[in-house]
Amino acid sequence: MKTIAMFGALTALASSSAVAGLSYSASYDWNDGGTVIGSYGSNVSFANVVDPVDGGSDRALEISEDPLSGTPQGYLAWITGLNEGDTIDVSMLGLGDGDVTSKVRLWAHYTTSDITSYGGSASGPSDYSTSATEWVELDHTWTFSQNSEGTRNGMVIEVRLYSYSDNDITSGWVDDFNVDVFSTSSDVNILTPGNIPAPGALALLGLAGLAGRKRRRH
Repeated sequence: MKTIAMFGALTALASSSAVAGLSYSASYDWNDGGTVIGSYGSNVSFANVVDPVDGGSDRALEISEDPLSGTPQGYLAWITGLNEGDTIDVSMLGLGDGDVTSKVRLWAHYTTSDITSYGGSASGPSDYSTSATEWVELDHTWTFSQNSEGTRNGMVIEVRLYSYSDNDITSGWVDDFNVDVFSTSSDVNILTPGNIPAPGALALLGLAGLAGRKRRRH
């Protein structure tokens, strides 16, 4: 059982009650050795590590920045097949002191073709991981919005790392990632580190060289 500092509760049903249609869910807990499905920044690295708080057999994602520059990002999910007005509820656990060393944040952006494309920021919550000793729950609800050109085809959920130059610690951690989509579309697909397609299909998604598996933690 994780030690969690509760920052806010995920309200998937309440926030999505206006959407009539289908629901889709995916989750990932890093217990099978995966990392991310993509990233932004040449100075960021990812490792599947023992849970730094609870230890034991639990695993987590470690995000590290070296050298310090910009805002490195790890991609945790790519959601495609969305319609205008569909809602995406996301939660994850974050670790890293929000004031002293490094901190993580939940964010998102749109895509226009494969996962490497960029169709504009989808923003995210203002919350950060605020503790270096307890997992903090971070969550947000997005509503899919098409741009004026009608070129957006999906949304990437990111974890962002913010580090401080006067400290040696340049890492943050993530665990227990969950996505719930409420859509009027029957074509929604949620790609996570746990369901990256077979190698022959990776190039079609702009994901060549990435791999991972999925297991849900209860």
